Amino acid sequence: MAQDDLTDVLTGVGPRLRSLRRARGATLAQVSEATGISLSTLSRLESGQRKPTLELLLPLAREYRVQLDELVGAPATGDPRIHPRPFTRHGQTFVPLTRFLGGLHAYKQIVPPREALEGVRPELKVHEGYEWLYVLSGRLWLALGEHDLILTAGEAAEFDTRTPHGFANAGDRPAEFLSLYGAQGERMHVRAQPSGD
Repeated sequence: MAQDDLTDVLTGVGPRLRSLRRARGATLAQVSEATGISLSTLSRLESGQRKPTLELLLPLAREYRVQLDELVGAPATGDPRIHPRPFTRHGQTFVPLTRFLGGLHAYKQIVPPREALEGVRPELKVHEGYEWLYVLSGRLWLALGEHDLILTAGEAAEFDTRTPHGFANAGDRPAEFLSLYGAQGERMHVRAQPSGD
């Protein structure tokens, strides 16, 4: 890559970092706490006043769950394959199936059996957006508002994510499903359970 091309690539990092952070609804302070990078350094990176280095970009790529070449805007190689890096959140395994900075995100989610929590309703969450899911295997418990649905392989569901919802395994094998939602779908909020008074 020529020096001018490298300069152009690095110039675009700041706006991409800002866009990623805003798409996730995160503040500079939250990203600073999650990555250990100072607030002033993050601010200067986003504004282009600080040159991005590998030691700064690696933790940011991990935090935003994007590949480093995507973060810096490296030119495409022509290889359409995605090399997913699974991660675990709330006891579920997420396998990213897209690598786009914006728009819809696709995941394969794996929910392990809940032996000790059998019969306990999933924790309900709400957020802006819309979600589509398709069950690949196992039995998935979808708690949606006041409804409880058991979805099996080959069944699909779609719903407005402002409706309180949660997932759990309803069987004795892992439940696997495909899930599509926008970037705002990653900013989930736990809905307070009504007190028993």
